[in-house]
Amino acid sequence: MTTLHFAAACLDGQTSHTRLLTVTPTELVIAGWTGRNHAAIEHHIHELEALGVPRPSTVPLYYRVSHQQLTQADTVQALGVESSGEAEPVLFFTQGEWWLTVGSDHTDRQVETYSVAVSKQMCAKPLARVAWRWSDVVARQDALWLRSRIWEDGAWVLYQEGQLSGIRPLESLRDGYWRAGSVLEGCFMFCGTFAAKPNAKGVAIRPAERMQLELEDAEHHRHLSHTYATQTLPVVS
Repeated sequence: MTTLHFAAACLDGQTSHTRLLTVTPTELVIAGWTGRNHAAIEHHIHELEALGVPRPSTVPLYYRVSHQQLTQADTVQALGVESSGEAEPVLFFTQGEWWLTVGSDHTDRQVETYSVAVSKQMCAKPLARVAWRWSDVVARQDALWLRSRIWEDGAWVLYQEGQLSGIRPLESLRDGYWRAGSVLEGCFMFCGTFAAKPNAKGVAIRPAERMQLELEDAEHHRHLSHTYATQTLPVVS
């Protein structure tokens, strides 16, 4: 049974305090194609089509993934060299409240060419160890910055960046899946991402040895972050 622990940061007026959340996940949903801008969605669709990934059947689309894939480890293992991560805001429900953290929808890109749903099941989903109370940030969620960096050619390189104003309101994604009163303790939802920035060779989505995830609340000078490494397992036959 997976147990996750978060240092939960809560704002009360101009002061803040932290308490420990211990969560046993019961459901994991990954929301895909969540951009507000239609052109941006099409760009990401074309980006993935270049890798052989078929177009989604509907937008947004909700993928069910085993909640046992959630992890806060510093290293994850992946089969082969064709996997890569994506920084995403993550909502979860525990102790009667919604919370926000940051995670990586690490995905097998080779499997993704024939089934997005299966590819998402193939890899662990790293999460940060700190969370913010959702009610503290919901009114200004659009101002939050989501970023990722990858370790490439001996340096940290900006891989993704954008404000959450580019993603559908997170509560609309949440409520599009869980109807009123249906959410249970331990439900998690990954809420979408931004396109990868191409490298000098023009390659956007690409694997990396290490990845940094970050969600920034500039107004309150605080960050959610997590860094993890990917250990490649050999493909044998």
